[in-house]
Amino acid sequence: MQVNQWLFRLGVCGLTGLVLSVSAPMVSAADTKAEKAFTIAVTDAQGVETELKNGIFYWEEKMSETSFVPHELRHLPSKRGTATVNIKFDQIKQIELKPGADKTAPAMTVTLANGKSGEFVPAVSGSFKGESDFGQVEVPIGALSKVVFK
Repeated sequence: MQVNQWLFRLGVCGLTGLVLSVSAPMVSAADTKAEKAFTIAVTDAQGVETELKNGIFYWEEKMSETSFVPHELRHLPSKRGTATVNIKFDQIKQIELKPGADKTAPAMTVTLANGKSGEFVPAVSGSFKGESDFGQVEVPIGALSKVVFK
């Protein structure tokens, strides 16, 4: 009788382990898909090009004089007329920027992977951040001339 109980418990444990080992890669794959990493080549106003791995668009929302909320985005918040458009990184091929006059936002020409392009301005004053071979890099959007998504 004890042998039967022992075999039953062993079978239940084995079956549970099998279910967990089969379902774990599915959960991991879903997490990976949600956090796609982007490689971005940014060129600043001085012509220096830097390749950023795990590139994001970063900006800080000021809540009070002493507190802020950081935002790490995989889309570019932009203005086109009065509309705010969140252009997803996986749709962008490149962005060409022309500096704004005296502290105004730069003008951006965004070209999508499908070939369409449009004129925008940044909706927030942020920067592109990522990892280069030399370490963490952050380049303000106002200091850029070109951004290429690879």
